[in-house]
Amino acid sequence: MAFKRITLTFALLFAGCEESFIVEDVCAQSPAMCNDLNHDSHCKAQRERTIFSRYRESLQPTDEHKYQLLKAFEHYNQCIGLAANIQHIKLKGKTTARRRAYLTSNKEMARIYQQTQATTHPGLLYYHWSRNNDETALTRLLALENTAEVETSAEMQFYLASYYIKVDEHKAIGFLYNTLALNQAKQVPDPEIYTSLISLFYKHHQYKHAYIFAKIAELSGIKNIDILLIEQQLIAQGKNLESLDRLAEQTLQQIDQGKFISPRK
Repeated sequence: MAFKRITLTFALLFAGCEESFIVEDVCAQSPAMCNDLNHDSHCKAQRERTIFSRYRESLQPTDEHKYQLLKAFEHYNQCIGLAANIQHIKLKGKTTARRRAYLTSNKEMARIYQQTQATTHPGLLYYHWSRNNDETALTRLLALENTAEVETSAEMQFYLASYYIKVDEHKAIGFLYNTLALNQAKQVPDPEIYTSLISLFYKHHQYKHAYIFAKIAELSGIKNIDILLIEQQLIAQGKNLESLDRLAEQTLQQIDQGKFISPRK
């Protein structure tokens, strides 16, 4: 299978210039970025993202770069952890290399968590809470809820929704709406946004809203959406499903174009 060579262009802030790198360039210039990761074709995309994130963080170890590296290592860890359990009959060294890479990712994530215990970065605070059950980090994150950095980030709005869905479902709906309102044109929203809205609206007997987002989910290609029970509730209320279908199509178009406006604003 042929793989595309991924390039990355970014400013080398310390050098005062801008250069374009491929993975091979980074590995040749800074072998430590690559030597303790796997070198076969498994988890290629995750490995390349991790190498580039490592390189950026080594140049400028800001909390934002540590956050991006943490996410990269987590995705790589999930992939290489599965690959490490695949026994390579002829080349056992590949299996060993994958296990070493898995241990590297665990060690590096632990390093980032240790180095960012006092962080004020919203994304890192969320990870400290959601991955390590750090309640202090959660308290600091919630204190940032109304800051511009959090209010203008679709990712952070989604993270807050994942918290509030357990403690304040009405507020969670607002954050899910905000996530869609911040969705960029042609960007595909996380399917969990739609399934969460369907579940919450159905639970609160807001069947029209549940139906609209169920249709949006279906139109988006999300599988296993149970829309029949919602349809039955609406038909029993004498609702016109065709008009709701049109509204669902219009809403999806707004989301796809980056023009959705939260009705909770």
